[in-house]
Amino acid sequence: MARVIFMGTPQFAVPTLNRLIADGHEIIVVTQPDRPAGRGRTLEMPPIKQVALQHGLPIWQPESVNTPEFASSLADIRPDVGVVAAFGQLLGRQILSIPKHGYLNVHASLLPRHRGASPIAAAILAGDTETGVTIMLIDEGLDTGPILAQAACSIDPYDTTATLEQKLASLGAELLSATLPRWLAGAIEPESQDDSRATIAARVQKSDGRVDWNLSAEVLWRMCRAYNPWPGLFTFVGDRRVNLWRVRPIVDWEGDELPGEVIADYDEELVVATGRGALVLEEVQLAGKKRVSGRDFRRGQRDLKLFN
Repeated sequence: MARVIFMGTPQFAVPTLNRLIADGHEIIVVTQPDRPAGRGRTLEMPPIKQVALQHGLPIWQPESVNTPEFASSLADIRPDVGVVAAFGQLLGRQILSIPKHGYLNVHASLLPRHRGASPIAAAILAGDTETGVTIMLIDEGLDTGPILAQAACSIDPYDTTATLEQKLASLGAELLSATLPRWLAGAIEPESQDDSRATIAARVQKSDGRVDWNLSAEVLWRMCRAYNPWPGLFTFVGDRRVNLWRVRPIVDWEGDELPGEVIADYDEELVVATGRGALVLEEVQLAGKKRVSGRDFRRGQRDLKLFN
C-alpha cells in the first residue's frame, strides 16, 4: 500500500477518501481551514475533516499549500503519491515535485471538456447528455495534465448539480481505486489532452442565479438544475425574492405575453412567458417562507401578473 497525501474539501471528495481508507493506504489529509457558515457565522469544518477525524487520520489545514514551510513539512513525510479531489487550491511547482509518483486528480468531467471550478454545473448548462470523471496527472495548468483513466455517466433530464455530483463522486472513487495501483506499478501510459477541444467551466457566482426572462425556457430550465443547490435560480415579485426550485419548459409556447409575464390561463399551473417558449414553475419559495407548488403560490398571489 502507498503513503498518500490526500487533498480535498467538500462532500464530493468524501467517497474518494473513504475508498482510499478501505483500500488500506496510509493517508495524510490536507483540507481547507474551518470557515464561518450559516446565519450565526460559526466555524464549520469541511466534510473531509469530519471523515478524517472519524478515522483518526493526520489532518493539515494550511491557508495555502504553496509556502516553503508547508512544502518542507510535506517533503519530510516522503509521500509516494498525492490524490486531489475538489481541494480548492492550485498546486505550485514545488508542491507538485514532492510525491514520487506525482498527484492524481479526480475531476468531474470528461476532460478536456469543462476544465475548471464548476464542471458539473457547466455540463448541465451546456445541455450535455453525458459527462463523467477523469483521473489525470496534475501539472501546473488548470486541469491540463495528461489523462490516466476516464468513466462516463449519463445526465438524466431532471438531474441537478446536487444529484449529478453524488453520481460522479461515487464513480470517481471507484475509478481512482482501480487506477491508482496500476499507476504506481507503472502500468499506465498517460495520454495528453487535446487542447483544441477544451472548454472552461468558470466558478459559479451568486449573481448567476438571477433569472433573465428574455432567455429561452430551455436555458432557464438548465439553469434551475445547474444552480441547485447553490446559488439557486431566483426572480422577484416587486422587491420580494422568489426561489425557483423546480421548473419545466414549454418550448413550443407562442403566446403574446412579454417575458416575465404570467400566462393568464394555463390549467391552473403557474406558467411564465420567456424569450422563447414558456416556463412552468412547479415548486417555488417566497423569501422567508416554505417551498410550495406553483399552483399554491399562484392562489396565494391573486394579483400576480409579472416577475422581474
